[in-house]
Amino acid sequence: MKIIPAIDIIDGKCVRLSKGNYDTKKIYNENPLEVANLFEAHGITNLHLVDLDGAKSGQIINYKVLEKIASNTNLKIDFGGGLKTNKDVEIAFECGANQITGGSIAVKNPSLFEEWIQRFGNEKIILGADVLNGKIAVSGWQEESLEDLIPFIKNYQTKGIQLVICTDISKDGMLEGPSFELYKTILMEVKNIKLIASGGISTFDELPKLAELGCQGVIIGKAIYENQISLKQLENFITKS
Repeated sequence: MKIIPAIDIIDGKCVRLSKGNYDTKKIYNENPLEVANLFEAHGITNLHLVDLDGAKSGQIINYKVLEKIASNTNLKIDFGGGLKTNKDVEIAFECGANQITGGSIAVKNPSLFEEWIQRFGNEKIILGADVLNGKIAVSGWQEESLEDLIPFIKNYQTKGIQLVICTDISKDGMLEGPSFELYKTILMEVKNIKLIASGGISTFDELPKLAELGCQGVIIGKAIYENQISLKQLENFITKS
């Protein structure tokens, strides 16, 4: 199982929110590259980079941060937040993203999202399935859609999607543990999907449980920044995996 730390960006700074609420913003570091370098120094190979300004405004904004991290590390970066047009996606890839994550666009403009899957390939495009009360949430989690989670994932699997990041918004940033039952249900009902768990990770002991469920990867944010999971623990987990 891949360990994927998250760096969320507002105003070019590394921040975290609780349940996607922008009013709960907490700045952890004003230099995201410094954070990325620290991750890499502990054996991390993948990074989940989210442009929260972009998610809110509906267009890519913090691409310079992406470019800086991609140019100065060997991290494989999946980038999301505000990717709404072909130009946004082209900028993301030009600035060094290895993959992009599409959430709102997959709900609001499915034909364009399907075009990206065909154009860039399903290893480059990740489906962002951010869920609240069983429904997919969009626009930086500011809106709830009418899309039910499982049919949403199954539909895009028929379009070629293999990789899915599923975030339980009610858990995100709360440090109360991930939605084990939710991920178990997804993996039972959607066969052959590569599922990346996100939201609520609070202790190291939760990681082997997610691996046992069959998760392909896990995104960890606040637990690292609040020192509830150490980078040394993650380094040891990666070494033993």
